[in-house]
Amino acid sequence: MLSFFRKKSLEDSSQSGDQTVPSTSSSRSSSLCDNIQFKDSDALVRELGYNNLTELKETIYDMLRTIKDPEKPSTLEDLNVVYEEGIFIQKPTSNNVAVIRVEFNPTVPHCSLATLIGLCIRVKIERNISHKLKLDIYIKKGAHATEDEINKQINDKERIAAALENPSLKNLVEICIRDEN
Repeated sequence: MLSFFRKKSLEDSSQSGDQTVPSTSSSRSSSLCDNIQFKDSDALVRELGYNNLTELKETIYDMLRTIKDPEKPSTLEDLNVVYEEGIFIQKPTSNNVAVIRVEFNPTVPHCSLATLIGLCIRVKIERNISHKLKLDIYIKKGAHATEDEINKQINDKERIAAALENPSLKNLVEICIRDEN
């Protein structure tokens, strides 16, 4: 699965005669969508305004890839904190609300800003996707020393609301998610 921007750059390079096209595993790409076993997934995705599950995943990834790391002058994509394979479309809720799971991988197992990164991911998706979603944000299993505690924090509505009431923290989130044009 390639993000929209990567697909576009591949198309542009192939049209310009550039023969160096990175290899992708189409079987891996399709398997990410094939594991969806819920009824009417295509109908739900179309209702949300996307052609298919892959397009929804790519849209989410394209949003997340530009988030800046709070400590380093790099994006989360540059640091491999977020990656396309870490976005999952899961079975919708009983009210037919799409469930999106985003898995991220902090750069070090004791990253002190992992909670902030999870908060940035949540805020960026919530602000840029206009339809109702249930977001589950998780640290990749085994990637952080306190992943269970952090996962609990970044998926608790009350803790999220309290964090965003803190002006300093809110400002830091705004800086990290700001799109540079």
